[in-house]
Amino acid sequence: MAVDPEPKKEDWHPADVLAALKKRGKTLSGVSRAHGYHPTAAGKALKKPWPALEALIAAELNLAPEDIWPGRYDIPHRSRG
Repeated sequence: MAVDPEPKKEDWHPADVLAALKKRGKTLSGVSRAHGYHPTAAGKALKKPWPALEALIAAELNLAPEDIWPGRYDIPHRSRG
């Protein structure tokens, strides 16, 4: 029986995304408005896939969207070496 060498990462909980933004003095509505979206747009990206907003949120956190929502991105594991 083979064992998966790396456990699958889970998507961040929405509260964790909010907290990470807050630590940086940002809000979801602020991120939305700063990029010309309706104030509620970024909040919707926490519940349903929205690649454009996911990218904006991730950029505010200096991360890639797949770091926050690995379940939304079907990317093979990168080999580390």
